[in-house]
Order: sequence, then structure tokens, then C-alpha cells
Amino acid sequence: MIGSDNEQLGILSLASALNAAYDKELDLVLIAPSSEPPVCRIMDYGKYCFDRDKKKKEAKKKQQRVDVKEIQLKCQIEQNDFNTKVNNARRFLTSGNKVKVMVVFRGRQMAYQDVGRSLLEKFSTAVADLGNIDKAPVMEGRSMTMFISPVKQTAAKQ
Repeated sequence: MIGSDNEQLGILSLASALNAAYDKELDLVLIAPSSEPPVCRIMDYGKYCFDRDKKKKEAKKKQQRVDVKEIQLKCQIEQNDFNTKVNNARRFLTSGNKVKVMVVFRGRQMAYQDVGRSLLEKFSTAVADLGNIDKAPVMEGRSMTMFISPVKQTAAKQ
């Protein structure tokens, strides 16, 4: 058994351990039930639960969530529209999100997949300073997709 001040109290019976916890107005908590003999500790269980939950919340705050933002292009896109899409992708990458770039083919445009591939290459060179190609352009149904992930902050500083 472990006391409230982390001191070893030795092996005690259940009744004497409960009495010791009751005398200090604290709780008797089973720490390691599978060990031989089981390890118990005298502590304030409410405070222990509060601290445990607080640590979980702090760990969750520090955890960084990565979203996947999607940008759709068409084969016949004008230069200003293309620049707007590139600026949106740059904004997404600087905020730490991945970007999924799609070129949608409609009707007879399926015959000109090389135009879509060159458009994706042009797009990747436009955002090359902020992101790396995570997944090369792949044809999926009537669209060609490519994933760009943001460059790590430590790699950008070096």
C-alpha cells in the first residue's frame, strides 16, 4: 500500500487499509489489481479524476488536426480563375491543411487527359514552395486527382 504522501506503508489487510484512508479523510484506490499483492493508494479520488481529465484536455489542445480541402478545376480554365484557385490552395497549405486538386472531364474532354495532367503539373509548380505532391495525378472515373501536403515548418526554415 502507498500512502497519501507517496510513502510505502507495506502490506496491509483490507480493513486496516480502509481505516487508514478513513482516518485521513481520503479514498483507497486500487492502482494495480493484477500484481501480487494488489497495489492500493490513499488519495483524493475526485482530485485524481479532475487532474487526469485536465491532462487529456491539454493533450487534445496540442494535437493538430489536418483537414483535406478540395479544389476543382476544369480543362478549359482561364488564367485568372486558375490564379484564384492557386491562391486558395496556398492559403490552405499555409494553414496546415492538405489539398486535393481535381480536374473534372466533361463529355469529349475525356479524350484530352494530357491537358488535365499538364494543368495539374502547372498547379503543383505554382504551389511548390508551400507543398509537396503527396499522391501523383491519378485518373479516377471522369476526374484526375492529385494530393498536395504542406511542407513541414522545420523544413521550411532550413
